[in-house]
Amino acid sequence: MAGQLKQRIKRAVITAGLEVSFCLSRLGLFKAARGRGVIFTLHHVRPAEAGPFQPNRHLEITPEFLDAAIVGLKRDGYRFLRLDDVPAALQEPAASTPFAVFTLDDGFRNNAQHALPVFERHGVPFTIFVCKGLSERSHTMWWDTAAMLIARQKRLTLCLPAERIDVDCSTVKTKAAAFDAVAKAIFSSNEAKAVALLDATAQAIGLNPHALVAETVMDGEELRALAQHPLVSYGAHTVSHRALEALTDTEILAELNDSAEYVAEITGIRPVTFAYPYGDARSATPRTAGYAEWAGFRLAVTTRPGTLTEASLDAPQLLPRISLNGFYQKARYVQALASGIPSRLGRG
Repeated sequence: MAGQLKQRIKRAVITAGLEVSFCLSRLGLFKAARGRGVIFTLHHVRPAEAGPFQPNRHLEITPEFLDAAIVGLKRDGYRFLRLDDVPAALQEPAASTPFAVFTLDDGFRNNAQHALPVFERHGVPFTIFVCKGLSERSHTMWWDTAAMLIARQKRLTLCLPAERIDVDCSTVKTKAAAFDAVAKAIFSSNEAKAVALLDATAQAIGLNPHALVAETVMDGEELRALAQHPLVSYGAHTVSHRALEALTDTEILAELNDSAEYVAEITGIRPVTFAYPYGDARSATPRTAGYAEWAGFRLAVTTRPGTLTEASLDAPQLLPRISLNGFYQKARYVQALASGIPSRLGRG
């Protein structure tokens, strides 16, 4: 219950901050916080799903919200660029029109089904970061596996390398607490071993984590077909979607190069953009940024919030992105985020 209350308070604080930021931006305050432009992070774009237990709701937005977000940004004078064009845009005269870039992680099928029509309607280009292991069905998504497993259970018993979890999950509140416990344990030791054990537990009760990936993520043929669209670009997103900072140097390079080569097989061109799994300190560090540059990625994006300035080119392998979060689906919140004020206040 304490965890649920903490989450509600956190969302209330974030909502209040977005409202205040929007008002400040309309008043013309903190103009410098906007910078030159912004890169947005998305995952799922699909109609809202019903159900009280949705631990991954923050990773999905509706097509209607995406449409409203683009309309609001247009109204504020934003132009829409490909991620590849960001360095050139940052070197333009300071008075240039601000820009917005849309990126989508993991290659979900709904990106083509529901996001593409919205982007087409507005002529907005976008980049999908492809995770080879998901598209080839060799790896699973622990966050979806955990959600599926907990949703079906009244009690969760799970042995992971970091700890043994044995908790009640008979209510929405206890299910949420169980999910948080699993998420914490996944990163407390060897992520790959923890995910394998989680998958085995799901399979033991008749749930197939690989089938879940196949249901939601585009395979190579689908990616190849979508790559023909003039608005679509691809970047790399590793093979296994593991936190890179915990890996050896050799493992990091393999994740980077193998995923880039996979995209090259699909498009005929080796990608020069990369998105770090999770995008935070678990993957995006000076160490991993060095390897991203070594692997040939001119740009690599994080999930650290912030807008872009000329100084962003000093660390092009650690560019900030702002998440469009499923809990805050109002167009004015997107405009508030693009203003850079929430990031400025958060650092203050």
